Amino acid sequence: MPLFRTDPPALLMLEDGSVYNGYAFAGSGEVFGEVVFNTGMTGYQEVLTDPSYKGQILVMTYPLIGNYGINRDDMESDAIHMEGFAVREYENLPSNFRSEKTLKKFLEEYGKPGLDDVDIRAITKKLRTAGAMKGVISTDIHDTDKLFERLSSYPGLVGQDMVRHVTGREAYLWNNGAKKTISEAGPRGSKKRVVVLDCGVKYNILRHLERHDCQVIVVPSTTSSSDILNWEPDGVMLSNGPGDPEPLEYIIDTVRNLLGKLPVFGICLGHQLMGIAAGGKTSKLKFGHHGVNQPVKNLRTGRVEITSQNHGFVVVAETLPDDAVVTHINLNDNSLEGLAYPKKKAFSVQYHPEAAPGPFDADYLFRDFMALMEDK
Repeated sequence: MPLFRTDPPALLMLEDGSVYNGYAFAGSGEVFGEVVFNTGMTGYQEVLTDPSYKGQILVMTYPLIGNYGINRDDMESDAIHMEGFAVREYENLPSNFRSEKTLKKFLEEYGKPGLDDVDIRAITKKLRTAGAMKGVISTDIHDTDKLFERLSSYPGLVGQDMVRHVTGREAYLWNNGAKKTISEAGPRGSKKRVVVLDCGVKYNILRHLERHDCQVIVVPSTTSSSDILNWEPDGVMLSNGPGDPEPLEYIIDTVRNLLGKLPVFGICLGHQLMGIAAGGKTSKLKFGHHGVNQPVKNLRTGRVEITSQNHGFVVVAETLPDDAVVTHINLNDNSLEGLAYPKKKAFSVQYHPEAAPGPFDADYLFRDFMALMEDK
């Protein structure tokens, strides 16, 4: 870290009034969000562009960030969705043969503030003890009393529809690793047609489906079940996404009307929406799961998978109907991580089998989805 900084001072404040000072290496202004920490040593670009982080201020626990730059291949959506970014040390001179721009430039292209020289260890220890907390990043207001007053009026994520901020506005075809107009869909041929309900879908989910020789059609979260069925899909994917699932009644109704009609696979928020549609309830975790090293046990095989996760809500197992089968649990806190509905030809997981970033231990779930569609 240079002895003399030219970057403007900035701060991150938590809802308990604690303040963490730093410098704004990118952007300026004031942003609010739920403060979470991510334990990945690499993968900051994939995390930044994951729509599931909408409404969150992200703290990276690995101390050196920006050292390999930004490239076009590691995008998980077409924008940055988290509200603000805090790191210990920002590296402005990336070294990687794929690097096309700096992290600073990338953040500023999307108007997102980046803080460094922040005590991320103290923030992480605080969140690890107190649980999820609301927070604010500010480069403008250094009157902490005034800032605390503004933070106190921030509503947080509970009860908010965050999906509307990240879902696509129109249907599109995913082909050869890119978005195409829906008019290019044409006949499916020998491929399985999968309709993806976009609640904030990551591109790597679409890449995995295409690698399994699927024709992939992505539709907005507001799409009705009848419109989805009009595509005559072989299966439906319920994507990941941000925030609280319970306010998303319009999506829950869609899922409820799809279950039992064709194979359905839900990931992360899609898992929660399927759980509610099947008759269960969700609750907010005191300690959310954010990172690439969450251990999950597959109860069917006894195998332990190391998984990539980002969620603050969970399906409550005790509220589920009798036909729901718990398939996976988190070994850190015993929370529910996977469900199957054999009579409805549907299943879901709370974590990210597509990884990006993260391990590929759960890639087999895409093969399970293909087998379910074949069985149909």
